[in-house]
Amino acid sequence: MDSSLPSGAIIIPAHNESAVIARTLDSLAEVLGWGTVEVIVACNGCTDGTEVIASRYARVRVLRVGQASKAAALNAGDQATGLWPRLYLDADIEVSAGAVRSVFEALERGDVLAARPAFRYEYAGASFLVRAYYRARSRVPANAQGLWGSGAYALGVAGHERLGAFPLLTGDDYYVDRLFGPREKAVLDTEPVVVRTPRTSAALLAVLRRTYRGNAQQDAGFVGASAARTLRELLASVRGPLSGADAAVYAAFAVAGRRRSLKFRPQVSTEVSAGLVPVWERDESSR
Repeated sequence: MDSSLPSGAIIIPAHNESAVIARTLDSLAEVLGWGTVEVIVACNGCTDGTEVIASRYARVRVLRVGQASKAAALNAGDQATGLWPRLYLDADIEVSAGAVRSVFEALERGDVLAARPAFRYEYAGASFLVRAYYRARSRVPANAQGLWGSGAYALGVAGHERLGAFPLLTGDDYYVDRLFGPREKAVLDTEPVVVRTPRTSAALLAVLRRTYRGNAQQDAGFVGASAARTLRELLASVRGPLSGADAAVYAAFAVAGRRRSLKFRPQVSTEVSAGLVPVWERDESSR
């Protein structure tokens, strides 16, 4: 085994991800070959072929979590490994070996407590309005500076001690991001992970409903301040007619997503009172 290779664990929570899990695991082929990184797929409440597909990969450990809950899957993954650092990777995100190495090495050196790789949006096949939304979103600095939004973030031992266990909340990356100050976390200049966007306006609105409801569930006051900051940065990003049109589309989707999210009962009350995690919207159009 090459001692120069970083060690750690990659934990992938997966709920009915048979359409995308192979693509994600294929992107980890080189990492799996290192022999120093444990890759864990935590299948939670799966009723499709996710577990079967993941089990076909040598050196991939598959867990079966009965409850359809991302938080439960993340916690099960944590309990199943003793390796550090740990990269928490959504089941539809592709990440390169170079990005994994950079993130793990930064955490092993103790440069920061939490980190994530860079990311890029892949919106081939998306509608004109969806492409306009993500072009505008990519120009807003706040959307590229946190641990959230890329489907991939990592913690070292000290960072995880601050987290403890993952709570039953929507938006684990948003929650983790807020545990650390600007000097304690970093977005690294790596080969970007691939974030495939929704393809249709309806699918995008479903994602935004979930995101805004989850943010409000954690801290409504902060969400308001965050929205004001985003608006300022969005306006500052306008450099001409095209970027102005993109900004208008972004704003329209944001308003519609926030308004629709208010029509749904906050998830936290369901989770806490019943001990269950309700079904929430996700993008099926890119799967």
